[in-house]
Amino acid sequence: MIILNGGSSSGKSEIVRCLQAELPDPWLAFGCDSFVDALPARMRESDAGIAITTDGEVSVGADFLALEAAWREGVVAMVRAGARVVIDDVFLGGAASQRRWRKALGEVDGVGDLPVLWVGVRCETAVAARREVSRGDRAVGMAAAQANVVHEGVVYDLEVDTSHTGSLVCARTIAARVHEVE
Repeated sequence: MIILNGGSSSGKSEIVRCLQAELPDPWLAFGCDSFVDALPARMRESDAGIAITTDGEVSVGADFLALEAAWREGVVAMVRAGARVVIDDVFLGGAASQRRWRKALGEVDGVGDLPVLWVGVRCETAVAARREVSRGDRAVGMAAAQANVVHEGVVYDLEVDTSHTGSLVCARTIAARVHEVE
């Protein structure tokens, strides 16, 4: 399992697509965006679900967290069943978000029975903000709000920076590391 964490517009999704092309075995891709898209419409823009302000701040409520925990458990079950999975996530809670993944993985004191490669995807705030504007599908300000906070207290096996390095080069760096741990 590979878990990529980075702020909005940092380049995670493109890295995931490149990883799927670069890795010799098939890898399934799941991410926080696909999870949010799967939520009932009433949970978007609600205190119990997920709310995104016009300036890009994101807050999540109890119902969101409960469903996210179940989703994570489901992803881990697929990995336990033999699927290779790469996750594209945004750790809004920094280290607390990583702890929730570790709990789903059944890790105790950072040790578990599944091989997991933790990857930090960094991007300079100004670069991510430009990408955000050019995408046109994000609240302006989200990239700047998330650029650093998502990494606070998170422990990685590997970090890549997409500010001036292309997604394919980053994916190849990650793929090389995957081969080392398999």
